[in-house]
Amino acid sequence: MDKIIDILDSIAYEKGLKVEDVEQALKEALIKTAQKMVDPSLNFDAQIDRVNKKLELFQKLEVVENNDERLLGNSLDQYNNLINPENFICIDEAKKIDSDLEVGDSVDYDLEFENMGRNAATILHNNFEYKIQRFIEENLVTKFKNKIGKIVNGSVTRVDRAENTFIEIGEVKAILPRKNRIKGEIFKVGDHLKAVVKAVKIDKSLGLIIEISRTSPKFLEALIALEVPEVKDNRITIEASARIPGSRAKIALSTIEPNIDPIGSVVGVKGVRISSISQELNGESIDCVEYSTVPEMFLSRALSPAIISSVVIDKSAIPGKNSKAVVTIPSDQKSKAIGRVGLNIRLASMLTKTDIELKEIEATNALSGFATDQQNDNKSAAPVDLEALFK
Repeated sequence: MDKIIDILDSIAYEKGLKVEDVEQALKEALIKTAQKMVDPSLNFDAQIDRVNKKLELFQKLEVVENNDERLLGNSLDQYNNLINPENFICIDEAKKIDSDLEVGDSVDYDLEFENMGRNAATILHNNFEYKIQRFIEENLVTKFKNKIGKIVNGSVTRVDRAENTFIEIGEVKAILPRKNRIKGEIFKVGDHLKAVVKAVKIDKSLGLIIEISRTSPKFLEALIALEVPEVKDNRITIEASARIPGSRAKIALSTIEPNIDPIGSVVGVKGVRISSISQELNGESIDCVEYSTVPEMFLSRALSPAIISSVVIDKSAIPGKNSKAVVTIPSDQKSKAIGRVGLNIRLASMLTKTDIELKEIEATNALSGFATDQQNDNKSAAPVDLEALFK
């Protein structure tokens, strides 16, 4: 084992692991192998000496009092298993080895792994390989958990009978279930696609599973961040988003910079930016709404292109549930508020997290009321204007 350090460094570099993790994997594999070859009830330990480039294996004995019951072999541990007396040494015997030893210290007996035979080497290799694989999986889980809600790119490698699409993303494969695919999309082997990481988990039989999605609102937000520099630089904030995948979506935008138009920046010159995003979403129509901290104003904007007369929000909503709102609307604006097959009102409800009830009023009444108010304002303003002429 003279070249053990070089081998460990090489494995760490090739697998993209920390050297400390590879060393820990080898020590755990060596201890497990020794327990299998000698006695599972004995305590072993291993150390890697980087100075001398050696791998050391030894049995650990705990120094106890001369009258300790564990030396007799009749004691049970917390799991009612018989304690092996060979894991202990009395203080008198320990003093013969080293006079400085005290109760609670440990005595290490060196073992030669080479003397355990060829079978031990095979077991060590299997255990070490298993440990390395676990470290690789843990690293991948951590890596892709940090990517949840972010876009990944990959090539389609397989489409099964259930129309689940399997994508190769670097060193791993991800699955795009049929439910996470935009309606009307069809993929074939070799296609290149974008999606957002939705979930990462480890299955006992299947191993690492990375679920991706093209229907999540997070995918829309991530695409906007890719296409619009102001969003990527956090100069424009996406406050909320709602989608009915493949049909229509709404996003609420805000900014604290007075010289930036959030809607204009996302839409782009002649709609270039929003068109590019819509094309990636299989032609999904995207409405941009300016966010407001005033709930009534935000809800009114979310229902655009409909013109709203008034909004009353119930403030006594139960925490964790959508609030309720009564929206008064002229009769000629009702169809706009509802939208085709109810898309507009559904998206507005999802965007604002509000259950919306429409209250219809006659358009003529609304207009006449507005005209009367305007006439009254003009009448009251007229004398002031006449007086101003003679000043």
